[in-house]
Amino acid sequence: MTTKEYLKQIDEVNEKGRYKADWSSLSHHKVPDWYMHDKLGVFIHWGVYSVPAFGNEWYSRGMYDKNVREFEHHRKTYGEHKDFGYKDFIPMFKAEKFDAKEWVRLFKKAGMKYVMPVAEHHDGFAMYDTEFNRWNAKEMGPHRDVVGELKDECEKQGLTLCASTHRAEHYFFMNMGRTFDSDVNDEAYSDFYGPAVYCKEFHSHDLHKYTADTYSLGASQEWLEDWLVRTCELVDKYQPSVLYFDWWIHNHSFKPYLKKLAAYYYNRAEEWGKEVTINYKHEAFPPTVATFDVERGALSGISPIYWQTDTAIGKQSWGYRADNEYKSARQVICDLVDIVSKNGNLLINIGPKADGTITDEETEVLLTMGKWLETNGEGIYGTTFWKQFGEGKVNAEDGFFKDNDEKKFTNKDFRFTYKDGFLYVFQMRPSKTVKIKTLRKHNPHDYLIESIELLGSSEKIDFTRDEKALTIKLKGDFDNDLPICFKMEIG
Repeated sequence: MTTKEYLKQIDEVNEKGRYKADWSSLSHHKVPDWYMHDKLGVFIHWGVYSVPAFGNEWYSRGMYDKNVREFEHHRKTYGEHKDFGYKDFIPMFKAEKFDAKEWVRLFKKAGMKYVMPVAEHHDGFAMYDTEFNRWNAKEMGPHRDVVGELKDECEKQGLTLCASTHRAEHYFFMNMGRTFDSDVNDEAYSDFYGPAVYCKEFHSHDLHKYTADTYSLGASQEWLEDWLVRTCELVDKYQPSVLYFDWWIHNHSFKPYLKKLAAYYYNRAEEWGKEVTINYKHEAFPPTVATFDVERGALSGISPIYWQTDTAIGKQSWGYRADNEYKSARQVICDLVDIVSKNGNLLINIGPKADGTITDEETEVLLTMGKWLETNGEGIYGTTFWKQFGEGKVNAEDGFFKDNDEKKFTNKDFRFTYKDGFLYVFQMRPSKTVKIKTLRKHNPHDYLIESIELLGSSEKIDFTRDEKALTIKLKGDFDNDLPICFKMEIG
C-alpha cells in the first residue's frame, strides 16, 4: 500500500468509526480496565545502539555531534564518520542469542503484565517488519521480526503486547552529521538518516530547549504524513494494547495528525474487541484522551487522572551500555509501591545486549521483583488509591528525570492501596514495631479495623489503636529490607 492509499484508508476508518479526529470525540475514550488492574509493565530499549554500547541510546546522534564525547570515541574506535557511519553498525547487530520465549518467560516470572518493546527508536531502525522502512530488523541485522516474535510469545504466555515508536524525533535526530564530512550527507542513505533537518533550533544541546516548546519549529507535511502512515501500519500489523510516544509529538505541527492517529487507533481497537490506550508526555494530548507519562520521575500526590511512570533499571542509559550502573531491586520496588499508591502504573525498562541477552544486573532485579510480588502482589494488582497515598516525611518530587537517587525511606514511611474491603499498608522499610499515625482512633479517615495479616507470614498479628497510632509488634525477623505489606480488613 502506498502512503497516499494508507492516508485514504485512515480517513475512511475514522469516517465510519465511533471516534472522530477531534478532542471532543476522543475525550470520551476510557483508560482500559486491564491497564489499571495490571499496574506493571516492562519497557525494552534494544536496537542498533546496543552495538557500540557507549554513552546511551542516543549514540546515533552523539556520534555525529562534536560537542559530546561520543564523537571522539567513535572516531578513535571506528574511524572517520564518512567511512564508518551509524549504518555500519547494522551488520554487527546480529541478535544471535535473542530468544523471545525466554524473554517473556523472565518477564512473567518478574510479575510483569505488559511488554513494551521500542518498535523504532530515534535512530530510524525499525525492530519490526514494515513496508515503509527498508532499514528494519527483518531485512537487515538480525533478519528477524523482533516485535512479531514478542507478540507471539506474549499471546502464548498470557502477557499483553504493547509498542513504542519514537519515529517523530528522527526528523532531526542525525542532523549534526550535516555539519562536517560524514555519511549522513550521502544521498544513498538518505532514507535511513532521514531529512536530518539542521537549523539553530535543532543544533546540539539547543535541541532540548527548542523542542520542549510546543510553539517552536515543527515538521514538514511530508514528514508528518509519513509518520502517521508508519504509525498506523504498526497499529494494524501488531495490534498493540498500548501505544507509547516520546516527547516531540507535543509540537504544534503534530496536533492534527495526533487526532487522526488516536481516532484510527481507537476505532481499530473497537474492531478488534480490545481496550487500548496511548502513553504521552508534556501536552501532546488533553488529559482524558490518553494516559499521561512521567519519564524517570513521579508525582508527589494522588492524581485524579490515571498516569504512568516510565523509568529504567539502568541509570546512565535506557539501552545497553558496557559500563552502566543499575538501580537496586529495593529502589525499583519502592518506586512501584509509591506510584501505585498515587493512582499510577510503572513501566520499568531493560536494555539488552546486542546479542539479545539481558544483563545479569537487570535479570537479578527482575527476579527479585517477581519473588517480592509473589508475596505482596495482592496489594499491588487490581488495587486503587486510598484516601491518602501514604504517611512519613519521604516523598517523591513532581517532575521528569528525578529518580536516579534512591529515596531514603525509613520504617516511619508507609504507602496505602485499597481493594475489595481491604486496606493494604506498605511499610517501606520493615521493623518489628510498626506505628501508623494515619490509622489512629478518631482520625479523619477512621474505619473499624477488624483484622490484620502480614502478607507472606503465618504470624498472628495483634494490634492496638489509640489516639496516637495503630501499633503492631511483630515477632519474626526479616531476611531483607524490602517493603512489607499489611492486609487490613475494614469493618
